[in-house]
Order: sequence, then C-alpha cells, then structure tokens
Amino acid sequence: MSRIEKAFTRLGKSGEKGLVVFLTAGDPAPRASLAYLCSAAEGGADILELGIPFSDPMADGPTIQAASRRSLAGGMTPGRALSLLSDFRERHDTPVVIFGYYNPFLQYGARAFCRDARAAGADGVLVVDLPPEESREMAPQARKSGLDWIPLISPTSGEERIRNASAIGSGFLYLISVTGITGARKSLPPRLLSWTREVKALTCLPVAVGFGISHPAMAKDAVSQAEAAVVGSACVKMVERHGTSRKGPDALRRFVHSLKKAMR
Repeated sequence: MSRIEKAFTRLGKSGEKGLVVFLTAGDPAPRASLAYLCSAAEGGADILELGIPFSDPMADGPTIQAASRRSLAGGMTPGRALSLLSDFRERHDTPVVIFGYYNPFLQYGARAFCRDARAAGADGVLVVDLPPEESREMAPQARKSGLDWIPLISPTSGEERIRNASAIGSGFLYLISVTGITGARKSLPPRLLSWTREVKALTCLPVAVGFGISHPAMAKDAVSQAEAAVVGSACVKMVERHGTSRKGPDALRRFVHSLKKAMR
C-alpha cells in the first residue's frame, strides 16, 4: 500500500476529509521553498503536490504562472526539484505528488524521472497535459517505480474517459471543478456537488476536488461529496505575498491549518 493510499485509509477510518496543498518547487527561492513545504505539512496538509515549473503552463492561471517564472529565474530544474524533495523527506513523511507538464519529464526521460522521483521520496505523479490515451509510456514507468499515477478529469470528461482514467490510475482521482485555468475563485460551480457524485459512481478511487478553492468555507463545501480538496493558487499567492520573509512559512502554516480545521 502506497503512502497516499495509507493517508486516505487513515482519513476514512477517522471520518476526516483530506487536504491536498499545491506549491511550486523553488518558489520564491530554493531554501525558502523548502520552508514553505515544511510549513504546509506542519499546518495539516494530508498530501502535498510539488509543482515542477514549466515555461508554458497552459492549464495554470496568472498566480501559478508567476510562480513558475520566479522558480525558473532562480535556476530550478526537475533535478533540483527532486533534490528539494529529498531535503523535505528528511523532515516529513507527508505523501508528495509530483505535479507537472509532460515536456520536462520527456526531456529528463520518463523512465529515469520516475526512478529518480521515487528515490527522492515521491509517492505519485500527475501529468497535467497527458491524457489517458497518451500515457502509455509514462504511466507504466511510474507504476514500475512504485509511484501512484494520479488521473485528472474535467467537467467535459465523459463516462468512458472517466472509467479509462480510473482504470490506469491509483492513489486518487483529481477532479477539476471548472473548465479553464487554475486560479482562486469566490465560489464553487453550482453543479459541482452533483457532478462529484456522478464521478464517484464511476470510480473506486478517492476523489479530490481542485481548481478555484480559495478559503476554508469553500474547502468544506468541496468535500461534502468528495474525499479531499486541493488548494493551490491560494497557497501560492501567499508565497508570492510574503516571499523570502521569515513570516511567510508561519502565515502559510496558519492558512493551511484553517483549511483543515474547516473540513473537520
């Protein structure tokens, strides 16, 4: 059983919902990035998503795009991101999903990246722009390396696509709450809860809802039908606001704690 599966098993037994926190590797600077990752874990995140910065993050809104630019400007690479993960793993055992676009993984080598990611302490991988039909190369490499392959579906995904994604996936299923790009929003889409129920009827994987969740009340609503909520842009925005200030990780820790508290 993977570390991610163990997390959801623990949450299920306790009746809790899971909190997944996304942060960009190397943002705002490598050393500060480690402090923010640790603070998210200490604040109560059940799973972390470590974003690999990319020059053309087409699924991301302005907040995460800016984080990628800051990270790349600071010299972050996929290899250095794995070193960052290794440093984090010396301090915390919170499950970590590597989150990114296919191009950097392809340049690194899918097999080598999955092997090295697992060695660095990763538990899963999610490739934003790699649909189930195109994942025949990397998904098997992830599984061979002991990584969960996290499938991602959107409101436009039909029943067959949801079933296919679930069949090749493990760990959890990432359900995008809206069509379009990432970014904090003020409210959840009106049909999200009913659509979450429809998706849950088609998969045996835990469902995590993401894209747009920006405050504790939204996180609470998002998990009324799902097993977990994913909060990304709101956390990245906090990193942007505080930068390398020593107060930044404490501020993120308190925010993550407020999200988790609201979901109990």
